[in-house]
Amino acid sequence: MIEDSPGMRLRVGCEFDYESAAPVPMLMLVRAQPDGEHRTLFESRWTDPEVPIRDYVDSFGNHCWRFVAPQGRFRIRYDALIAIDGEPDPVVPDAPLIPVEDLPDSTLVFTLASRYIQSDLLLQTAWDLFGNTPPTWARVQAICDWVHTNIAYETGSSDPTVTAMDVYARRVGVCRDFALLATGFCRALNIPARYTFGYFPDIAVEPPDVPMDFHAWFEAYLGDRWYTFDARHNVPRIGRVVIGRGRDAVDVAMATQYGNSRLNTLTVWSDEVISEPPHDDDADELEAAESAWPMQAR
Repeated sequence: MIEDSPGMRLRVGCEFDYESAAPVPMLMLVRAQPDGEHRTLFESRWTDPEVPIRDYVDSFGNHCWRFVAPQGRFRIRYDALIAIDGEPDPVVPDAPLIPVEDLPDSTLVFTLASRYIQSDLLLQTAWDLFGNTPPTWARVQAICDWVHTNIAYETGSSDPTVTAMDVYARRVGVCRDFALLATGFCRALNIPARYTFGYFPDIAVEPPDVPMDFHAWFEAYLGDRWYTFDARHNVPRIGRVVIGRGRDAVDVAMATQYGNSRLNTLTVWSDEVISEPPHDDDADELEAAESAWPMQAR
């Protein structure tokens, strides 16, 4: 468990502004995982107009919401204060790949092809590119290096229908696409890999000149645990707050709607809190703190 000190605190959250001509059932996945490698100090959510929300945990352990967005304009917001240890992503060069016959049962689903990650179609390419690398962390890092070097990052170059094979052919994409392709290469090499997304602050790096958004990366199973890899940035980073994990992007869609609803705006924030946050355990303190902490939503 992360202690109150040392470490750092993040304010993370998002707000969606929808509009629809009729009520639309929706699923939403934006809550920081309460059982993640961080600690949620406070969190709140509200909707305008107010609607009932039912919480549930999906088959991958993600904490989701179900609700019906009403006709007309509808806003939903999540806001949280998170404690993290302030350490960058771990790097363990001697972590070994595990033979398939020795993998834990729970990891096997993440060795298989899925809707957006056709690892079976990447099989020969993956072995041609990475088959001669050491059967350790180095193999996964070689995958990240290749994807980082050969896929151009371009805002607006992708959409939810793009697959790992599309990314390999087009050589351009966004963070989602980097994660899809790298995960596909891992699975083609019998390395369990799962698509991951969450809040991602700009700590100890120069902030980009684009609005803050959710970020996607992947996790690979080496040795006896899952490790974080990020082919988009390809350097250890501080402050990842996981929202969801799954086979690919369809399993961890931030919003799924069963009807026609237009998204007018989406605002995401994920920033280090420099000022002193409230220490009381009362959850109402977060709502009060919102007026004291300026929202740094880039």
